[in-house]
Amino acid sequence: MDILKKYFHLTPHQEQQFAALGELYPEWNQKINVISRKDIGNLYEHHILHSMAIAKVINFQPGTRVMDIGTGGGFPGIPLAILFPETHFTLIDSIGKKIRVAQEIAAAIGLKNVDIRQLRAEEEKGKYDFIVSRAVMPLGDLKKLVQKNITKEQKNAIPNGMIVLKGGDLQAELFPFRNIVEVQDIYELMPEEFFKTKKVIYLPM
Repeated sequence: MDILKKYFHLTPHQEQQFAALGELYPEWNQKINVISRKDIGNLYEHHILHSMAIAKVINFQPGTRVMDIGTGGGFPGIPLAILFPETHFTLIDSIGKKIRVAQEIAAAIGLKNVDIRQLRAEEEKGKYDFIVSRAVMPLGDLKKLVQKNITKEQKNAIPNGMIVLKGGDLQAELFPFRNIVEVQDIYELMPEEFFKTKKVIYLPM
């Protein structure tokens, strides 16, 4: 928990919700594997704080609608929904058992601003201001899937689009978008060893 408070100012209610994740995820992960068993001990840094890096590049305005594609057990959607209680998040994944974990955890911490559904991105018809994801697929493939879902109405300081978490060498993947994509090194924002190769990628659409 302390690592979250190092980089974010949290209300007492948010602190309670984030603290609860530390018990809920390991408990659920024993039944349904949504996080590598070797990595569950790094839950706060590798999964929760990593998800929250998106909040370092955008402060979602109240009423913003965000879709998290391929959410798995709820990343980055659940940590972001805790941080932005007046933003509405739709979390989708095609794997039912992973969605069940996200649903149960959101219910247990009393998250009111999430809708969590088993769904393929191709099937989602709703309109959103932003699409977020964590290393789900190459940027070009994701753009093709979700461009139908981006609304034209603007509410935020940056234009609507995709904000995704990625790691490693992204040069070839980002080359087609080189003139419009914005890349933020997470390590510059939160200098923890784990984030040395991690980035937040923003593609306006």
